[in-house]
Amino acid sequence: MSVVLGIDGGGTRTRASIADGGRVLAFVETGSIKRLRVGAQAAEENLRALLTEVYRQAGVTAVRAASAGVASATMPGVAGWISAVFRDFGVERSEVVGDEVIALDAAFKGGPGILQIAGTGTNCIGRAPDGGRESAGGWSSRLGDEGSGYWIGLQAVRNALKAYDHEEPTRILEEVGRVWGTATIEELVNLGDSTPGPDFAALAPVISQLAEEGDLVAANVLRQAAAYLIDSVLLVRSKLRRKHNVSNEVPVAWIGSVIGKARLVREPFFAGLRAAAPDMPIGQEEVAGIDGAIWRAQRLADRAG
Repeated sequence: MSVVLGIDGGGTRTRASIADGGRVLAFVETGSIKRLRVGAQAAEENLRALLTEVYRQAGVTAVRAASAGVASATMPGVAGWISAVFRDFGVERSEVVGDEVIALDAAFKGGPGILQIAGTGTNCIGRAPDGGRESAGGWSSRLGDEGSGYWIGLQAVRNALKAYDHEEPTRILEEVGRVWGTATIEELVNLGDSTPGPDFAALAPVISQLAEEGDLVAANVLRQAAAYLIDSVLLVRSKLRRKHNVSNEVPVAWIGSVIGKARLVREPFFAGLRAAAPDMPIGQEEVAGIDGAIWRAQRLADRAG
């Protein structure tokens, strides 16, 4: 076996692990390396700091292979700068793929299945037994990502403003003002409408808590989020059946804090899938994307001989 590196770079945080065979030598977590979120300079600084620390903990100066699954991997220049940093750190062979790719392999190790990602953003990706892939969503926070943490925060503020106009009760604006540090609704609106604007995804836990406490506006947002996630899985399932002649049910896995931490999303999500496809296996535990990155890095090392 070879010493390999795996990186899981989501929209909010980045995880790195170095493993030798089945033994994990080091694991480190740091800030985002998504350029669209933190900027090119901060992304590179975070990546270099992450690699420096994970190498130090593992007691290595180089690795045989590395797989990095990162949000926005297909954006121009992203794979190039990450690969260049890898070379500076003595990585012999590497790949840069989407974070959904490593998560899919964490769940199914190259086999068939459907993965619903629901964190800062959303994406659903499925793989057929013939290796063909289908997807739904993942169109960015501005153009899509329905059911994501960002969408929940943004939609909650939008719906709360409508409730404010209709003089309907909700504590959303009060709690968002507390999080954002705004004293008036005018300040809240100005901040929410600014560019680049506040972190709407950070509001998701607040909205989840309000829903648990009986806030109807918050609860409706989470209900709609669950419906979007269910629809994404069923759409990918339909594509796999129609375009790849998949007749048997393939398993479903999931990753992300929206399902993992928001009970009022998770329970309807599971219930909706069971109602629509009773025989479809659904994983109860969250997938760890970093495991897929390590698995893929080991395959890279093995192919190198």
